[in-house]
This record gives sequence, C-alpha cells and structure tokens, in this order.
Amino acid sequence: MKMKVSVVLYEDNQLLKDSLEAMLNMRDDLCVRGSYFNADNVLQQLPADKPDLILMDINMQGITGIEAVKKIRSVNADVPIIMLTIFEDSKHVFDAICAGASGYILKKHIASRLYTAIDEVLEGGSPMSPMIARMVVSSMQEKGKNMYGLTERQLEILASLAKGNSYKMIGSSLSISIETVRSHIKNIYDKLHVHSQTEAVSKAI
Repeated sequence: MKMKVSVVLYEDNQLLKDSLEAMLNMRDDLCVRGSYFNADNVLQQLPADKPDLILMDINMQGITGIEAVKKIRSVNADVPIIMLTIFEDSKHVFDAICAGASGYILKKHIASRLYTAIDEVLEGGSPMSPMIARMVVSSMQEKGKNMYGLTERQLEILASLAKGNSYKMIGSSLSISIETVRSHIKNIYDKLHVHSQTEAVSKAI
C-alpha cells in the first residue's frame, strides 16, 4: 500500500484553512498532519509532524511565512514548501523563493491549481510565472551582473519566461524538452536560495 503524503498547513484565514483541509483530504494520497493559524512554533512542529509537504501563507499574524521558510530551511533543506499568496506581483513572493520556497499559488487559483502545484513540487519541480521571472531579471539588472551564477541556458529560459512564453514554447524555441525546461527552472530556484543564504552569511560576518 502506497504511503500517504503528509501535509502541514499554515493559514490564518479560518474559511480558507477549512477549505484547504477539505481539498487535501479529498485526495487519497494526501493526509493533513497539522494545521495552524501561525508559524510561531514552526521549529517545534516540524519534528513532531514530519511533513512531506508544507503549505505556507505568506502573510500571517506573528512571524511571516517568509521568516518561517527561513527557519525551516535552517534545519530542513529538502521538504517542499508551497507559498499561498494574494498578490502574484508582490516582492514577498520573490523574497519567499530566495528564502527557500519551492513554489507558490495565488489564493484565487487554489481551487483549480492546488493539486497541480502539489504534484509538480512533489516530483521535484518549481513552477515559476512570467511575473516572478521578470523580478529575477530586474534584480540582476539592478545589480548590473549575474550575481546568482546562472548559466547562459538558464538566463535564456528566464528571459523567455519573463516575456510570457510557456514552458512548451520555451522548450520548442530552444530545442529542449519541457522536462529540461522544468529542471533548469528548479536549478534557478536553488541558485536564488543559495545566493540568499550566502548573502545573509556575508552580512552577518
């Protein structure tokens, strides 16, 4: 028998939290292990709940979702974390990715995209939208250099994604598979996170 994926949810809106729990429990392969209104005790809850996946609201009472992601990544580099956000064009999403988030969903699209996003991150993917791609490109342009250490191919994919092209269109134009595009975008996420960590250490020193 296949083991269920244990999910821990952080969301401070009661109605949305209830809806998310109901959606998650509707799938036979998912199990809600913990559900919380804030992430103030995330480091105590993590070893107790042992999640395979975390859904994290960006804006909550107490510590923010971004701070919670940083805390989680300080002790667990692998557990997938999907951010829940109201605004896609928010710097918060970019900051969450740099903190170590695996992806994000707009709350208005939860009904139609929750399952897809969960499947993608559990398969090792990191969905990125054109808006966030533009933020990464803009961040690099402001600094005047490729401070994330992206490869030429990753820069090509990022630029194409920022123009609004789909993964399929990007793959076709570069003569690579959609899976290869997904792999490059996952590596871009990883480099944003690593750079963010390195920068934080440098500042501390």
